Amino acid sequence: MNNQATARPLRDVQQAYRIYFILGALFICALVVSNLIFQKFFTWDFFGLYTFEISVGILPYPITFLITDIISEVYGKKKANQVVTAGIFASLFSLLIVYVAQAVPATEWSPVQDSLFTKVFGATAVAVFASMIAYLLAQYVDIQIFHFWKRLTKGKHLWLRNNFSTFLSQFIDTAAVLLLLCSFGKIEWERFSSLLLSGFLFKVLIAALDTPLLYLGVAFFRKKFNLAQGEELELDI
Repeated sequence: MNNQATARPLRDVQQAYRIYFILGALFICALVVSNLIFQKFFTWDFFGLYTFEISVGILPYPITFLITDIISEVYGKKKANQVVTAGIFASLFSLLIVYVAQAVPATEWSPVQDSLFTKVFGATAVAVFASMIAYLLAQYVDIQIFHFWKRLTKGKHLWLRNNFSTFLSQFIDTAAVLLLLCSFGKIEWERFSSLLLSGFLFKVLIAALDTPLLYLGVAFFRKKFNLAQGEELELDI
């Protein structure tokens, strides 16, 4: 533990860990749920300017990038990468649970029969695999770019590193998922371009809209733990 971490009161360190675990839990929940619900698609008319055609799995996904940006800004690169790694294991574990649930035969009176369960969750393996590959690329790229801009701007212009890192990482995420799903025959190739554009634009829009939330979150941490601009909470593990 360095001097900065040692100088903090034990109560502050405990509170910092509790908040970190809560953020991590929200991150993992959003990630796992997005893999389970991805097969439902919907359209959204954005004030007549553009009609989005996207999967409901995208809805909780931007939350993960907001959380990793908050953790990156407040707790540092190492802690952000730890949450990302935990998300990978959670996705694999959720896949195992789905496989076991699918293997167990349903009773005659079960409200959900095997055929319906397989129809809803049958593509989960492909979704989790595609999401994990894209997730690895996108999240690590997001964290790397975020800290690159943080060093370059000397901790200033939070909106710049938040949006620049998220825009590129979200494009990588959307493209990688669609490429894998189309390659496995889960989505027709003719839908690739429209889904890529809709998915990316939607994520860019959400990333821009969540910037005030990022500022509020970072402001809360700075006030609570008396952090200077650009300063990170140094925890021992």
